[in-house]
Parts: sequence; structure tokens; C-alpha cells
Amino acid sequence: MAAKGEMVYAWAKDAETLKKGECGGAITALLKYALESKTVDAVVAIKKGKDLYDAVPAVITDPAEILTTAGSLHCGTLLLPKIIKKYLNGAKDSKLAVTCKGCDAMAFYEMAKRNQINLDNVILIGVNCGGSVSPVDARRMISEKFEVDPDVVHKEEIDKGQFIIEFEGGHKGIKIEELEEEGYGRRSNCRRCKMKVPRQADLACGNWGVFGEKAGKATFIEICSEKGANLLNGAQSSGAVETCAPDPKGIDIRGKVEKAMLKLGEEWRHRDFEGLGAGKDRLQKIMTESSRCIRCYQCIDNCPICYCIECSTKKPWYIPEGTVPPGFMFHLIRFAHISDSCINCGQCEELCAVDIPNALFMHAQQVEIEKMFKHVPGRDMTPPIHALAEERAERARLEATGSDMIYDNVFSE
Repeated sequence: MAAKGEMVYAWAKDAETLKKGECGGAITALLKYALESKTVDAVVAIKKGKDLYDAVPAVITDPAEILTTAGSLHCGTLLLPKIIKKYLNGAKDSKLAVTCKGCDAMAFYEMAKRNQINLDNVILIGVNCGGSVSPVDARRMISEKFEVDPDVVHKEEIDKGQFIIEFEGGHKGIKIEELEEEGYGRRSNCRRCKMKVPRQADLACGNWGVFGEKAGKATFIEICSEKGANLLNGAQSSGAVETCAPDPKGIDIRGKVEKAMLKLGEEWRHRDFEGLGAGKDRLQKIMTESSRCIRCYQCIDNCPICYCIECSTKKPWYIPEGTVPPGFMFHLIRFAHISDSCINCGQCEELCAVDIPNALFMHAQQVEIEKMFKHVPGRDMTPPIHALAEERAERARLEATGSDMIYDNVFSE
């Protein structure tokens, strides 16, 4: 029996799941078993809508429908926890199995800290993630760079450092590095991400480390919790999946891939944050970019950290009603509320109607706070920095210093 901390190769035993599922269909088989065994009341996953650029969330209670979620959708940029909070009462009265990439897993933890999600009722099946591509940008990239009609593409994947498409008449792959140097490729927040293997999930699954005859036919699973071990063992006992020990070389390969992805994420952070400038120059850039804001509230409505019933940005004594663009106080309030807990999910930037690089501004600020307090959001249930501050004591400390600056001269130049 598999236990927490162990790693296995796994694949579905059912022929149809093997055919339609990605990497041997292990995740699809686990989700189907979770429903059939009544381990969960529903599965929340992503499935293809109109086409592979249209990823839609699905709440599934019929095991027969699980196959509709099989396969990968790198052009899907949804974040599931906020959807579960809004439409499924934060899993407070139902048990769910959810597929999640790194930013989803971090969002689950941050929302759980704020009592918006009941993690006890959620089984997180994490998937390794090298990044996702905006649907609009994906179409443009395939048309301009691949020189293929996006509408004839029936499958895409990111593998061995390439973005690969399959279409009627052939397939084509181009290195991610080449694409991104030319302004295509992954979303900017995905490039900066350093949560590639979501070990906060109950199971961390992917194709990294599967090679040789099992390449494409099995999923590498790292068991990260007792809950995950129970699900996998139950699925194996029922005949839903088969497993075997991973090849030691595969474990080494997986580690090297993860290390390379983390290094690339650090390089993109350096590039993006340097491009923001420092001190007054950074502040001026943020003010200039945010002056395009039309106050559509997409950044707030879709942020996993924003949950206040009475949002301060809607209080007229802070932000006068009907003011477009709103004053910079609108954005300062957002920065202050999210500064210690931004998980760089990119929703505030992806959904911005006027393409303000909100995620960059938020992430740059969060990393500065992380350097000071050594707190990394979304990795565990450690409370956010703001939760540890007692207001009266903090005000007294700031008054005693003669300054209200909490940053190390970031804006003092």
C-alpha cells in the first residue's frame, strides 16, 4: 500500500480511460473512483468548451461524465477556488475532488486561512504546471508563429521545453524560449511562477520523470498526504488504477526538470522586476499604467485574496463614486490588502479590460515583503503577515520610529 511521502507510476486499467486520458489516464481514473466510491459528492475540473481555447469549469456528479475532462488544456487560465467559494459555498457542505495547478493549490490554502474554503472537505489532485497561455495570445501565436489556422488545431501540449500543436495533416513544436523571446508563449505570471510541483495538494501528478516505454502511458504521482494515499490505495484496490515503483532515473529526471523550471522562474522575476525600476521610478510607472483603469472590478471579483463583504474600494470617502479612472487610492487599497498574500495567479491581469499589468505590480510587492518576513503565501496554513499584526501595537511602533515606512526605502529615492 502506498503511503505519504512515496512516489509511484500509475495508469488507468479501463481501456477507454487509457485512450482518452493524458499520461495513462491516472488522474481521470482517480476522479472517477472518487465519485463511484462516494468518497466525494462531486468533482470540480476543467473541460473543453467550444474549442481547446475555451476552458470551462465543470461540476460533475455522474462518474460517466468524468471522461469529458480528460486531457490537458494549457490555454485555460481559470482559477477554481474562487469559483468553488462563489458557487459551491466553499465546500462547507459538500465533499469535492478538485484538479489543481500550483496557483490553484496556493489559492486554496490562502482562502482556507480566511475561512472561505473548507479544506477538510476537499481532495486536491495537483498537476505539475510549466505554465499556461492566454487563449487570445494562443490563437495569435499559432497563427503568426506556427503559421497554422488556430481553428484546425485539435490538441496542444507543453513537453520537453516546447509548445506542441497537433492539427489535421501534422504536428509542430517550437521551443518555449524562442516563443517568449519573440513576445509569445506563457502568461507573464506563469513565467515568474516557482510553484511547479504543487506538494500542498494531496497528490502531485504529472509526466515529469516518466520515460522509456512508459512515457505517455503513465503518470508520476508523489503522495503528499494521508488523504491522497487513501484515495490512491482505494483506487488501486478497486481495480481503477495500476501502479509500480518509479525508475530511480525517473525520479532524478523529475527533480532536474523541476530545478530547471525554478531557475527559469527566478530569471523571469529578475527580468520583470528590474524592468519595473525602483523607488520613485517604479511608483511613477505603476501610477501611469493604472491610470487606464475603468473600475470594472474584475481584479477584485476574481482575486482569491479579496473576500471582504464591504470592499473599501467601494466606500465613497476613499474613492468618490462615479470617478473613472479612480484615484490612485483605489490601487493602494488593493496593494495594502494583498501585499503579504499575492500568489501570482494572474487573474487580475488576465481579466483586466484595459490590460494593466496588475499581476506584475502585486507580485513585485509580495516578493519584497517575502524577503523581509520570510513568509511565502500559499504553501501551508501559516497565517499571513497582516494577521500577526496587532493594530494598536503596530501604530505605537510606527509612531515611535518617527516614520510610517514599512519598506526598506523602496519609495525613498
